[in-house]
Amino acid sequence: MIHFGIIRERKNPPDKRVVLSPGACHNVLKSFPEAEITVESSPIRVFTDQEYRDSGIRVSDSIADCDVLIGVKEVPVEALVPDKKYFFFSHTIKKQPYNRKLLRAILEKNIELYDHEVITNSKGIRLVAFGRYAGIVGAYNGIRAFGFKSGSFELPKAETLKDKKALINELKKVDMPPARILLTGKGRVGNGAKEILDGMGLNEVSITDYLEKNFDVPVFCQIDVLDYNRRKDGQQLPMQDFFDHPEAYESTFMRFARVSDLYIAGHFYGDGAPYLFTREDAKRPDFKISTVADVSCDIDGPVASTLRASTIADPIYGYDPAKEAETDYRNPDAIAVMAVDNLPAELPRDASEGFGQTFVDHVIPSFFNGDKDGILERARMTSNGRLTERYAYLQDYVDGKE
Repeated sequence: MIHFGIIRERKNPPDKRVVLSPGACHNVLKSFPEAEITVESSPIRVFTDQEYRDSGIRVSDSIADCDVLIGVKEVPVEALVPDKKYFFFSHTIKKQPYNRKLLRAILEKNIELYDHEVITNSKGIRLVAFGRYAGIVGAYNGIRAFGFKSGSFELPKAETLKDKKALINELKKVDMPPARILLTGKGRVGNGAKEILDGMGLNEVSITDYLEKNFDVPVFCQIDVLDYNRRKDGQQLPMQDFFDHPEAYESTFMRFARVSDLYIAGHFYGDGAPYLFTREDAKRPDFKISTVADVSCDIDGPVASTLRASTIADPIYGYDPAKEAETDYRNPDAIAVMAVDNLPAELPRDASEGFGQTFVDHVIPSFFNGDKDGILERARMTSNGRLTERYAYLQDYVDGKE
């Protein structure tokens, strides 16, 4: 018997998401008779305690008797229960300074940590992620920011709406001017954003038409890395070459920036890859983008206007290209920037259900099949008070040497 505990989220600002919804818990118990689940009582979770009880799931103020504790965001150090197995996003694998104390505490308390971010298949592809929902909310927020920036329309905040369907219903009410919307990325995030653009009935056009034709209706174009990068030596090679040798490429993003009104950044950015647009690019008189929805949210990186992450409470700020500084987004010379870094939290019910389905499909079975696919082994960051071999590179980070 393995006893899973669904922990209460304690990080501030509060996050309403959960890994396993009542329906997901029911599916686990139905599929795995050796499983037991207790849900820690929570006043903020998007699914109420009563919804779990109605699904036959035990709810308790204590999860001390559980073996595996499952959460979403980082667990505060003081709330960590020693000698347990934990699943959550620890935000430590890139040596984030603000979570050094957390990883130290995990080791000191003999906790076996499994990070959602490194739950992968044998090829290193992530199996559980909130990326699709980041794309969905990011596209909605981007269009909302464009409405405010252009003075064309207003939309309610995504967090006030129930689900993706409600977002699309609001967008369909909008009288959208004939804007050109550029979307980078064709992974979970980019395709999540495309769901919104498709859902509101926008026309998708080819790269050639997007760059060369005039339109009297709003249109969008979804592009991938080789559409906005080229090899410096002129060779045309498969996409894998870009990932293997990013330094051999240069950005061609400006050809899109000259004609785009709203840019939605849903791409993955790897170390060494060219910036999409630089601060110098943004100063050019032919740089037309007025609004950027940076779903990827790499600070001071490949999207020059992203100076900082914004918040759900205050999602839009302005970037003044001439001063290379933040300003009011209503400033006529400013680029409006939406760069919220926890977008799925605005759509907690949908995001929880989607994430939970993949967790039930890929992770839960590993506890009952001897981890035959190595999913738990690859995601195990700590064991017996030490970093596992795969994550030994974090030792200097733990020791404070980096």
